[in-house]
Amino acid sequence: MESKIATMAGEIMSTPVISVPPDTPVEDIAELLRRHRISAVPVVDDSKHVLGLVSEYDLLAKAGPTAAQIMSTAVISVTVGTQISDLRQLLVDRRFGRLPVLEDGRLVGIVSRGDVVALLATEWVCGVCGEPARGEHPPQTCPKCGSSSDRFALQEQPPGP
Repeated sequence: MESKIATMAGEIMSTPVISVPPDTPVEDIAELLRRHRISAVPVVDDSKHVLGLVSEYDLLAKAGPTAAQIMSTAVISVTVGTQISDLRQLLVDRRFGRLPVLEDGRLVGIVSRGDVVALLATEWVCGVCGEPARGEHPPQTCPKCGSSSDRFALQEQPPGP
């Protein structure tokens, strides 16, 4: 089986997504963020439609007893087929920390800056001399032996943190 670099949101999204219903108490949301070491949670209805997002900022800057009262409702989302280059553009230009991923209008995953940064840690290895190179794509030529990009193989990253 040939390995390839992810090109779409559906290939790098985190799933299942930790989400909350709109009536979730603010204290419970704070505990979820702390326990799971995440910085935001989508607020969803019973059908998994995204109603908003509660971030650490919302918890600190807004007052209210439940997710519905403090959530940000102007949420930009992407689909499983959104290109990585478009994700990068949104994360950088709009300074988002994460983007909910939808399929058929329902939440199926979430892509964070960290998910996209992980692509930069992708390692390619020259099949001629063994020289490693990092990036979304193999280099045009090997910096060590000059072999062409088609001689590079994707180095599988071990699972885990």
